[in-house]
Amino acid sequence: MFADPTGGGATAFAAVFAALYAAHQVADHWVQTQHQADCKSEPGWAGRIACAAHVVTYTATAGIALTVLILATGLRLDPWGVAVGLAVSAVSHYIADRRTPLRRLAELLGKDPHWLARGGGMYALDQSWHTGWLFLAALFCAA
Repeated sequence: MFADPTGGGATAFAAVFAALYAAHQVADHWVQTQHQADCKSEPGWAGRIACAAHVVTYTATAGIALTVLILATGLRLDPWGVAVGLAVSAVSHYIADRRTPLRRLAELLGKDPHWLARGGGMYALDQSWHTGWLFLAALFCAA
């Protein structure tokens, strides 16, 4: 996937993943408004709009992080790869934060309902879902 046989591609991937992961932490825990956090999984248009608003600020935070990375290091990334990577991140983030798809997947995999509801299970599944998709997003961005 990477054209640079000297390891530059792997270095770019590592830098991009670190930037996206840092942006994820900031956007999900600091940038997201309380209203977005409270309403993004609600049914209907109010929930969809709150989730979309969160994903917009989340994606903007990722874009800022990548811009800072590029300016600070001189890293060159293909704009189309970055666009695809950010789209992968945004779509997967929206799916997870609507909650129903993750809950259904967790139930299908036999996750304990008590752990999901009160043991931090949904948060753990949410964050691990995001991290896995950030890995794929970083591959696109750095390709």
